[in-house]
Amino acid sequence: MFQAAAIESDDKAEFYRQLAQQLEALLAGESDMIANAANASALMFQMMPDLNWAGFYFLKGGELVLGPFQGKPACVRIPVGRGVCGTAVKEGASILVEDVHSFPGHIACDAASRSELVVPVRNGSDIIGVIDLDSPIPSRFDTDDQAGIERLAKIFAEATTF
Repeated sequence: MFQAAAIESDDKAEFYRQLAQQLEALLAGESDMIANAANASALMFQMMPDLNWAGFYFLKGGELVLGPFQGKPACVRIPVGRGVCGTAVKEGASILVEDVHSFPGHIACDAASRSELVVPVRNGSDIIGVIDLDSPIPSRFDTDDQAGIERLAKIFAEATTF
């Protein structure tokens, strides 16, 4: 049985290296999308400081539909091109937002959120969804966080059957 181990490192690269190892161990032998997204969300929410939401949205019929997550109840459907999540899908790239109040068209599912990081999840070259992380702290995320979560998205996609 998997047990998350505390990561004690001030070096973000080392933190994400260890978090990636834990995610690989957690997903080993399981390929179900819901199970893997649920466990990945729980691991990120538990291990990453200063988050108020961590989860997935999956692309269905031209819109993003809420998947497994940790945090307060969330918006269920997000059109592609709207909000941070929909814009990340439309642009095909990760989006790091230091202050969500300055992001045009931000969709506020939790009024406490101040910064956000959204990373596309790909099955081969196709975007099938996003990992969405929110924090109540402005500028909580940086490019090291983005690189770390992009690595986690790849691990998730490689372990999962879509």
